[in-house]
Amino acid sequence: MTITPPALSVFETLESEVRSYCRGWPAVFDRAQGSYLYDEDGHTYLDFFAGAGSLNYGHNNAVLKRALLDYLERDGIVHGLDMATTAKRAFLETFQNVVLRPRDLPYKVMFPGPTGTNAVEAALKLARKVKGREAIVSFTNAFHGMSLGSLAVTGNAFKRAGAGIPLVHGTPMPFDNYLDGQVPDFLWFERLLEDQGSGLNKPAAVIVETIQGEGGINVARAEWLRGLAELCKRRDMLLIVDDIQMGCGRTGAFFSFEDAGITPDIVTLSKSISGYGLPMSLTLFKPELDVWEPGEHNGTFRGNNPAFVTATAALDTYWADGQMEKQTLARGEQIEQALLAICAEHADADATYRGRGMVWGLEFPDPARATRVCRRAFELGLVLETSGPQSEVVKLLPALTTTPDDLDEGLRTLARAVRETA
Repeated sequence: MTITPPALSVFETLESEVRSYCRGWPAVFDRAQGSYLYDEDGHTYLDFFAGAGSLNYGHNNAVLKRALLDYLERDGIVHGLDMATTAKRAFLETFQNVVLRPRDLPYKVMFPGPTGTNAVEAALKLARKVKGREAIVSFTNAFHGMSLGSLAVTGNAFKRAGAGIPLVHGTPMPFDNYLDGQVPDFLWFERLLEDQGSGLNKPAAVIVETIQGEGGINVARAEWLRGLAELCKRRDMLLIVDDIQMGCGRTGAFFSFEDAGITPDIVTLSKSISGYGLPMSLTLFKPELDVWEPGEHNGTFRGNNPAFVTATAALDTYWADGQMEKQTLARGEQIEQALLAICAEHADADATYRGRGMVWGLEFPDPARATRVCRRAFELGLVLETSGPQSEVVKLLPALTTTPDDLDEGLRTLARAVRETA
């Protein structure tokens, strides 16, 4: 497919230089449906990006769109702050009945604002308020958001530098296998906690991603997560799981921590919780942690009622019968087999792969190779992004509703892109 980059336009002349995704995908997109994007010049692209994980059910999902249009056509409440609305009630009841109760999760639900970093900021603030301590422990290569509190527990040096001020009260620890298995799990962490001369103030909480998406698709073992949960309990620290990208079924189960058999004290959700790409986030926490004063944490757009409508429809449609988890795991096996074949074909490149469910990464020792693969894939009609501290990982994040045929087409295109960038 021949793609002509858009001519100098309002994007270049008026929009800030901070824009990023559009630089890797030189097209002006016009519409989207299911797993496909279409640009204004008539080109078709298979989407293995899914709105950075915000579109688990695809673009303009017909069932969710119908629920949204019906709600808007009857003049349903759009902006509601934290007022009680019928849309919010329907979401809360469905979330409780479809997600929380079947998993025996006791969480209270907080609507902290429309984005993932809002949910993280609320989680950090609550943990500090409950424990009366400032320090938060995070992990190497973590990504938790772009506002200041979230950046303080994010590992990426480039993103941290953008803050322009010292990022304090956050201490990084080695993520699972960061030291290539040469050191027992949590040895360094435990030593710092025990040693009065370590300089580590007793943490209020630990925040962790079960799979680090932006960090390079680094998958934590279930036993490592269980060990972390046990350590937090023993040392009187709250455990926060950031499930913003890996939740809502991305790894198979609705929550990515379910397979490890742990119950975090606090959980953050965003991205695909609305199901339709509409801004929405949740901070979930155990009832005994609900020590907020009314209005102590708020936000103008925390009551996004159209997002409540599509979120309710998504839960009813995809999570009431348990089939979505089985389907995602089956699609994951399809992806894994394709990546295995790619790595075998290019053994000389020392490429490796890793992932779970429908989030996978293909890593190249030469970081530039991953960028070239994504660029060539786009030229062939496949939307992919890179991740990792050096953008060394090709990241696969297709919609959970992607058909086996479309998945196979995208994986063949990926294999071709790898072959043609050798």
